[in-house]
Amino acid sequence: MIDNMKARFKPKYNIRKGDNVVVITGNDKDLSKPRVVKEVLVDEAKVLVEGVNIKTKHTKPSAQNTKGGILKVEAPIHISNVMLWDPAQKAGARVTRVRKEGKTERVFKTKKEQGGKK
Repeated sequence: MIDNMKARFKPKYNIRKGDNVVVITGNDKDLSKPRVVKEVLVDEAKVLVEGVNIKTKHTKPSAQNTKGGILKVEAPIHISNVMLWDPAQKAGARVTRVRKEGKTERVFKTKKEQGGKK
């Protein structure tokens, strides 16, 4: 039954690709440093953030990669561990959706200004 619900109702998140976010928990926590979202994995509720959660991946030599070796790869983190960056406040801010002229806009809850990339 739960799998059927997941297929019918796709979750919506306030964070999109290209947004500036702040990591609020974990090893890469830095509330004063905005980072860029590379990808949003909606089904897994995760985001890929530039320079965050870097893992080492050991690769064997193959036809494409004749050398092999150790690569540093960014791994996704849970979407609840990031917060949208508010440039006016220079901090992370909570966001709500507001309908304007038939379109939904993300608005910061504190200042009531449009959020995300413009």
